Formats: sequence, C-alpha cells, structure tokens
Amino acid sequence: MSTNGMFKQKLIDHKIIAIIRGVDSERIVNTVGALLKGGIKAVEVTFNQQDAMKMLDTLKCLKLIKEAYGDQVYLGAGTVLTTDQVISAVDAGAEYIISPNVDVQVIQKTKELGKLSLPGAFTPSEIVTAYHAGADIIKLFPAGNLGISYIKALLAPLSHIPIFAVGGVNVENANEFIKAGAQGVGVGGSLVDNKAIYSGEYSKITHMAQAYVQKLQG
Repeated sequence: MSTNGMFKQKLIDHKIIAIIRGVDSERIVNTVGALLKGGIKAVEVTFNQQDAMKMLDTLKCLKLIKEAYGDQVYLGAGTVLTTDQVISAVDAGAEYIISPNVDVQVIQKTKELGKLSLPGAFTPSEIVTAYHAGADIIKLFPAGNLGISYIKALLAPLSHIPIFAVGGVNVENANEFIKAGAQGVGVGGSLVDNKAIYSGEYSKITHMAQAYVQKLQG
C-alpha cells in the first residue's frame, strides 16, 4: 500500500474528523491538544472565505498544529474552494483537503501535490464525478438533512466509494451513520464547542471527544 493509501486507511480506521471552525491561532494548539487528549487525532481547520485576514490565520493555525504535534495529528484543511488555497494549505502542513463542493480542478491539484482529496457531494452524480476525478473519500454533505435512509439507498449501488457523513452529526446519531454504510463522520460544533474554547474550558472538549470515541470505537 502506498503512503497515501496508508494515510487514507488511518482516517477510515479512526472514523471521525473534528471540524475546527472559527478558532484563532492563539487558541488552536490548546484546542487540538484537548481533542488529542480525548482520543481524536484527525482535525480539519476550515478557511473563512469572507475574510482575508482570517484565511491567513487558518494557514498560521495549520503551521502551529504541525509544529506542536507533528504526526500525532492527522491534519486537514477545510472549506477549500480554489487551487491556490490547496497549495497554501499543503504548504502549511495539511495532509488532506476538504471542500463543501465538487471542483474537479481542486481535486486534481490536491492529488497532484500527493495529498488526500475529500470533496463535498450531495447527489449520486456528484459523488461519482468526484470519485472519477480522483477523490479519495467523499464528504456526504449535509448528511443530517439527507438522513440515514438516504445514505442507505445511496450506498446500495455506490458501496465501493468511501463516504464520510458531515453536517448534523452529533454524539447520539454518529454511530447510525456508520451503521448505514458511512466509513466515518465529520463533526463540528457539537464536538468543537467554541464557547468552551473561548472561555478556556478545554476539558469540555476533551470530555466530548472521549464520548465520540467511545461511541464510534466501542
């Protein structure tokens, strides 16, 4: 198995990616440390497309995580919409690129740079298009709106394509997505609670991470 293939398998075996959105570079190292302490290794730091300064801070966050934790963390960049953002994120240390949409150029640039591609898709046609373009894992988004029955029906003919369910996933329903056929889940606000982070209550992040890990790995 190639290095890329091994890393893909690590993500699938881990089953969960913590989506970090709206956490600045001053708090990012402690946030990721709290997730690691709770057993979650895979993290996605998202770009804020509305603010150029915040986009730069995302790159700083990626670099700080890489410097602090190295290979302890499976580090990805999220809400990546352009090939330039792919290049910047990879330069900052991202090992996988996650998008909310299917953009063939973004997928191909990610693969060209030797990284994993996880584009967001909603329909069977989008999923197959992304997979044929080189995507490694499809981010089914928004999974919570689509529901468990949709995922079961979708994966009946497409079970050869690895899917992570993202959007509307919480500790109560996370395992249902896995049982429906998803290889893993991406979890944002119900795991990475910004209110707790900005009040310095990192132990809450650790406890929630432990709850997810227990649910998914148990």
